[in-house]
Formats: sequence, structure tokens, C-alpha cells
Amino acid sequence: MITMHRIFLFKKCLGMLLVVLQCLAIFSLQAHHGAAVKFDTNVSVTLVGRVIKVDWANPHAHIFMVTEGEAEDWYVELESPVILEWNGWSETSLVPGDSIRIEGFPARDGSPQVWGERVFKGDRELFFGDVSALSLAREIRQDISIPRWDDGQPRLGAAPGEEGYWVPDTTVMVEDGVNVPMTSYGLLEDISDAVQVAPFKEWALNLYETRQRNFLRSDPSYVECRPPAGPRKFQTPFGIQLLEDKSWQRIFVVAGGGNQDWHLIYTDGRGINTGFPVDNDNVLYYGRNVANWEGDTLVINSEGYNEKFWLSGGLPHTSMMKVTERLTRTDFNTLQYEVSIDDPGAYTRPWSMSWNLEWLEGGDPPEYYCQDNRL
Repeated sequence: MITMHRIFLFKKCLGMLLVVLQCLAIFSLQAHHGAAVKFDTNVSVTLVGRVIKVDWANPHAHIFMVTEGEAEDWYVELESPVILEWNGWSETSLVPGDSIRIEGFPARDGSPQVWGERVFKGDRELFFGDVSALSLAREIRQDISIPRWDDGQPRLGAAPGEEGYWVPDTTVMVEDGVNVPMTSYGLLEDISDAVQVAPFKEWALNLYETRQRNFLRSDPSYVECRPPAGPRKFQTPFGIQLLEDKSWQRIFVVAGGGNQDWHLIYTDGRGINTGFPVDNDNVLYYGRNVANWEGDTLVINSEGYNEKFWLSGGLPHTSMMKVTERLTRTDFNTLQYEVSIDDPGAYTRPWSMSWNLEWLEGGDPPEYYCQDNRL
């Protein structure tokens, strides 16, 4: 069972001061859904008042506060309690009666709500937001050999007696060689850049642009808790585990976040279709997945995806999508990920992306479940 990794790892890492700039760019807004969906991130607001209540709940913590001269309370939405804890908070860091100052973004609908980008208690800033799973992983990198199985194949997970999981160094999808400004949720800074992101067919480009203009608010992975399927599972900010079952020749792929769901990759030499029509005709969130080793690289072939989920950043796909993934553990700390998408229903040609995942030693992905507690 996946359990929250806490205590010794976090106490060891939270006191460290070095933070990689790339971490800040990627993970500065890690909430359950991008702040821009509900809040106008182009407008700044400052509130000064006192705390009435703190709601310490997954996936968003909230501060209920009252300000001088205001007839109604304000509701301040914060990061996940997981991220707040990584940054030194606890549910008792603020208590009713505390004087606070909030700097953030107002709700788009004009309601008395703000996104708490910065929180001050007196003159002390409580939340910097610079500690993430990625920054933790980079702080405890180890100069040791890649763990291997008895047959010489590299382990894709922890060595015996150890714990850990992989966290991505990016959470956006864009074709290799393309560089366009976007947020950590894949929201483009300039919608005219959409055509560069991938080789879209016209309908797919129109759909992608529509999702972008709506700030990805209808993403079913958030509003309906659909699985982070396809390559997206390797971009969840709370990481991923690869649990190798050598005796049954299969790999459990466990997403860190969402609903901690999992699927199987078979390495027993079977074809991608099982021979059972009820399975072959059943399109799935995670598709059907088979893999083989080419040296130290695991090559995964997947197809049979349904169309009920989005790829990262609102990228569309069809049930015709076939995915080839290549996983290579280049050293103890790094898993190189390469993916090629062949979906003639949505794209004019196959296209590829690549990024790295970094090993976070010392625990399992945090408990973070998909539910909606936005006010």
C-alpha cells in the first residue's frame, strides 16, 4: 500500500537552502489545478486581517479571514497540504486570531476569494513555495552505482531494503526542438504559439486552442478525477513508482497523485492484443502495454486508449493513438524518458518528446487524492 513519506526525509531536506531555478519555474504553482482556472493571475490583490479558521484538507488548504472594514469574510486558497508541509507548514502554523497579510490573485467571478501566492504572519513570510518533490530529489542525489537485478538488468525501482520514487523535471508536453513559453500546467503565454506545440490536424489544433483559452478548466483529470493516462503519467508532480514483479514478468506503474491508481506493463513476450476479443475491443485509460528490454533500455509499446482523458496541457488524442516509450536509467539518480506518439486521427505525423525523471530516495509518493474542495 502506498503510504505518505514523511519524517526523516523531510526533516533532512527542508533545512537545505539550495534551490534549483528550474524547480522554481516548473513547480511554483503546483495546486490541484492551475490557479489561472479560477483566479486572475494578471491582477494582484493584498489583504490584511486576522485568521478565523484554517481548513487543512486535501487537495487545497484554505484560510478563512476577516479584514477591517469588510462586511464579509475572505477565503484564501493555498497549495496542497503536502506542499505546505514540504515548505515547513503545519495545520497549526496559523491559528484563529493571528494577524496576517495575503498577497495573491482575485477570483475571476468577483467572489471574496483569493489565491494565496504569499502569506505573511507579522513581518515573517510563511510560504516560499520553493520546496517540491523535484527539489528534494536534487538535494539528496547520490553518487552510487545503478542497482541491478541478478540477471544484470537495471532496476527501475528501489534496491532491496530501500524506498523511493521518480519525479519529473517537467510537467508539460511539447515536441522536441520546440521552445514556446508556457506555465507548469502547459498554458501558453501566447495562444498563437499553439501551432508549434505539435503537428496538429486542423480539428485537433482548434480543440487545443479552445482548451487553452478556457484555462484547461474542463480537464477531466481534475474535474472528474480521470487517470493521468498516456505519457502524462510520467509528468505528475508527485511522482511515479515502477514496481517490478519479476516472477510474473510484469511491472506495476503507480501514479503518485490522482487516486494512486496503477496499471500493468507485461514483459513476458505476449503480443499487445491478448487474443480475447472482450479485451481487444475494450479501449482503456492506460491502454494495453507490453515491453521488452533492449540492452539497458525498456521499450514499451501501448495502444487501445480511450478518448476520455487529455494529454498534458490539453493536448488531444484519439483511440487510434499508439505510444512507444523508452526508459533508460542512465545513473542512480536519473531515468531518461523518451516517447513517440503516432496518432493519425489527431496529428499529421508521428512526433516525439523526451525529459528526465529524478530519483527521490527514502519513501513512497505522498498521499494526495483527487477530490474537489474548492469553495
